[in-house]
Amino acid sequence: MSSVLRFGAVSVHLGAKSGKYPDGNQLIVEGADMRVAFDTPEVANRIGPELDTVDLVILGHVHEDHMAGLHRLPHAPVQVHEADLAAAQSWDGMCRHYGYPQDVLDAMLAIVQKDFHYQPRPDATGYSDGAVWDLGGGVRVRAHHLPGHTAGHCALVVESEGLAFIGDIDLSGFGPYYGDATSSLSDFRHTLNKVAELDARIWATSHHKAVITDRAQFLADLARFASKIDERSAQLLGYLQAPHSLDELVNRRLLYPAGYDVPFVPCAERHTIAMHLDELLAQGQIQAQEDGRFVAV
Repeated sequence: MSSVLRFGAVSVHLGAKSGKYPDGNQLIVEGADMRVAFDTPEVANRIGPELDTVDLVILGHVHEDHMAGLHRLPHAPVQVHEADLAAAQSWDGMCRHYGYPQDVLDAMLAIVQKDFHYQPRPDATGYSDGAVWDLGGGVRVRAHHLPGHTAGHCALVVESEGLAFIGDIDLSGFGPYYGDATSSLSDFRHTLNKVAELDARIWATSHHKAVITDRAQFLADLARFASKIDERSAQLLGYLQAPHSLDELVNRRLLYPAGYDVPFVPCAERHTIAMHLDELLAQGQIQAQEDGRFVAV
């Protein structure tokens, strides 16, 4: 059994360690006519009939840890933002979503099947920014497209309760993650401004923070989370006081500590560092040398 927090029509089932990855926090929203699940993290497998009888699953975005309970819900339609739809529908779509080399994808498939009960949902359908679900009894959910983490990442706002499920804008100490092929550093920067404008008084995350009910605390946590992006740029500039190639920077690491050797890590480092390099080049803070290395100006 999981711990449950209730906010009117919304139940928040807390994953282990407040939903720390590889777990997550499960939201279930009950209207007069429909019961809806937001994502299905690992904790979904420890919830009973309240989850089993949902009428619909709305994915805020697609990653393996948000699909870990879908195997229990073959009867329930699944909807996801159109930009993440292919990743929900097939493993090939998920592979394009990740953008990893084939050997890494093969290793990842074994991990997601074993640890996350992964099953694609070819029947999944797409929604777009501003989509509204009327669950009956005045309970209404609206999607707000907030890309960066993935191309289709959305906040799902239960307007009747003033509760915003902001997914993997998780306000963690790790900071924003934009390490996949469909991730975007520039989009994430824009999203971090937009998420503060959501009309909400309660904020729920997939991981770590779980639920915040104080706006000042939310804004402080959001600012701390967002600051990780500029900290990474500053760290790269420090490395680039001497010339480095992208491969050398990946080996030095920007995101993960040495010794954390999950198969996708070098790929996530490469995607992330490459976007920071592009940004720093555009700002004129670094330059590319003829030998392909980069150096601070």
